[in-house]
Amino acid sequence: MWTNTRTGWGCISIVLHWLSALAIIGLFALGWWMTDLGYYDDWYNLAPWWHRGIGVLLLLATLGRLVWRLLQPAPVGRGHRLERLAAHVGHVLLYGLMLLVLISGYLISTAEGKGIDVFGWFEAPAVLFGLPNQASLAGLIHWYAALVLIVLSAGHALAAIKHHLFDRNDVLVRMIFPRYTRRR
Repeated sequence: MWTNTRTGWGCISIVLHWLSALAIIGLFALGWWMTDLGYYDDWYNLAPWWHRGIGVLLLLATLGRLVWRLLQPAPVGRGHRLERLAAHVGHVLLYGLMLLVLISGYLISTAEGKGIDVFGWFEAPAVLFGLPNQASLAGLIHWYAALVLIVLSAGHALAAIKHHLFDRNDVLVRMIFPRYTRRR
């Protein structure tokens, strides 16, 4: 039930998938909202603190998710050859964009050499800082990569709904129920 099989996803993969989805949507909404906050707004310092803390946790979860994905089998893909290829390319792009957004966010926050406080639990140290225009360049990358990630994520969700409603296959159901195997 915890691990993946060739027919279905295990609990660990499912939980990491949905927590990542919620965190990405939440971080995008929070990031967009906080850019319009004024200096005297109560959330001016608090919103970025939450954004950075959740971002670091998501980065750690994404790295763990990638390791888990490498160690576990993936369920057999559904659809025609071209659909399976598109799904594979889409997943590679999603993981790549997640890492790009999270690492660029880290580089924005650590540009001046200070680590990131993660809710008082620990500090993510600044390991790369002081580069010319680091915060500005990382900020541009962070924003545009986040936009592309949200659009690609929406496409990912629409594809899952299409598989469920129109193709009548179990792609979406397998990502909800651990080790779901279609009963024929």
